[in-house]
Amino acid sequence: MPRISAATVADHRASQHAALLAAAMEILVAEGTAGLTPAAVGARVGLARSSVYRYFSSTADILAQLVEDAIPRWAGRLVEATREGGLEERVRAFGAVALAFVSSPDYALLRAVASADLPGECRHRLDQLHETMIEPLRGLLAEAGQPHPDLVAHLGWSILGEGQRRLATGTGDAEVVTATTLDVLCRAVLSAR
Repeated sequence: MPRISAATVADHRASQHAALLAAAMEILVAEGTAGLTPAAVGARVGLARSSVYRYFSSTADILAQLVEDAIPRWAGRLVEATREGGLEERVRAFGAVALAFVSSPDYALLRAVASADLPGECRHRLDQLHETMIEPLRGLLAEAGQPHPDLVAHLGWSILGEGQRRLATGTGDAEVVTATTLDVLCRAVLSAR
């Protein structure tokens, strides 16, 4: 009988699942997708590969669950950033949080997901999660009377994507990239009509 390290079996499973996700993220950051296997994740927390399959069906499932864990957390930060201040201040705050994503270990997920061969339903779910990241900007623009808030928010997200890419690759001075990206974002989304 396996040892239960929590008050209930459900608590134990939740704790094991969290430990496996943390181990998977550590491996992903350190080794990329090549090192991310159910066996490697299990070894990191002291579980046999067969036990890992109780929590994940495959490497793609591990990636999908990591994304399901990370994206809502970042979407919440984006929402929080847009709660107070004037319109431009809120757009800047949104952009700053989006750019800060690059310095987070969660950013490794973007590289991994981009290179992973995920099933169609996983790709669809990723698209849905992606939309939750853009929603706070779309909401700000709609509130400001922008006639095409969805289009303008997606265009603004593209500007942030280029800023993220430059920050991630070290292309240019980070302070200049950040300041310029935020300036361009504000001019683009606030002047579009």
